[in-house]
Amino acid sequence: MTQYIIRRMFWNLVVILVVSFITFTLMHAVPGGPFDREKALPPEIMANLAARYNLDQRLPKQYALYLYEIMIPRISSSTPGISLQDDYLINIKISEHTWIKWMNFGPSYTSRSRTVNDIFKQQLPISLQLGIMALLVAMSIGIPLGIVAALKQNTGWDYLGMSVAIFGVSVPVIVLGPILVWIFGVELKWFPPTGWGAKPPYLLGIFPSTLGWGYFKYAIMPAVGLGLGGSAILARLTRASLLQVVREDYIRTARAKGLVERTVIVRHALKNSLIPVVTILGPMFAALVTGTFVTELIFGIPGMGKYFVTSISNRDYPVIMGTILLYALFLVMANLVVDIVYAFLDPRIRYT
Repeated sequence: MTQYIIRRMFWNLVVILVVSFITFTLMHAVPGGPFDREKALPPEIMANLAARYNLDQRLPKQYALYLYEIMIPRISSSTPGISLQDDYLINIKISEHTWIKWMNFGPSYTSRSRTVNDIFKQQLPISLQLGIMALLVAMSIGIPLGIVAALKQNTGWDYLGMSVAIFGVSVPVIVLGPILVWIFGVELKWFPPTGWGAKPPYLLGIFPSTLGWGYFKYAIMPAVGLGLGGSAILARLTRASLLQVVREDYIRTARAKGLVERTVIVRHALKNSLIPVVTILGPMFAALVTGTFVTELIFGIPGMGKYFVTSISNRDYPVIMGTILLYALFLVMANLVVDIVYAFLDPRIRYT
């Protein structure tokens, strides 16, 4: 298993490098530059801006300098500031006055007073919180719905569950979100229509420091709107997988031995039927986190969505590169975690 994880980590690094190269190439292949939308500036100022951000270098050198800044750790004797104005995303203390600093994504071209890491430290935790809550909503609705639909096949419960699944797949968050805001936020006033209930500092850099109604009342509508589509996928997959497993010979053998039906389903059928479900949880989590862009715009959530969308239109290269690389990292690591979980769910699966 250890050798497998090391090998996967190596290939994950290769995938990240390929993604970075393709993204960097496509960004610079589009005509124009990040400062072309500015007012007519003197050539001297344009030259200074290009030199400041290494845009006057050849593209291979620009790419090499960028990789050097994000991949090579630095040892520094300076203490990272309490504020978010730090050039490096990761700061590891190794002694009283010595730190290892890693992953400098550079300054933002449009937010001149902030670096890309400042944006990540403030906005990325909110997008991650929303993605995690949406995944929990998808699992808490989709998996039980699929189990009930499979155990009550061709009954009203089955038809109801699959109808909900079809609705979840058919209605995107760009349609469902405004409906939720209008009904529950404007008319009934059950939840705030916009905003987010958590503010820095975050536990472990991600999780809100306090959990209560003041936090969840802002998160319920966006999490449901984003997670309903995932719950539909999980419901259909759980139903199909469980229906296949309950027809296996070892399930009939367990019933023939006189085991209680609850034990047969919970201890034997359900565990094996969840393997295909676990397969999709990793990519689904990455998709939900990256899919928060539209949800954040609809519900006015101050996450990464606004900055990523505006960075594309403003040609803010560092924000585009940093966001895509971080989300690519989430995807490959989520797939690795899923493969490791396989071995615990099914002892027959072993990696070499």
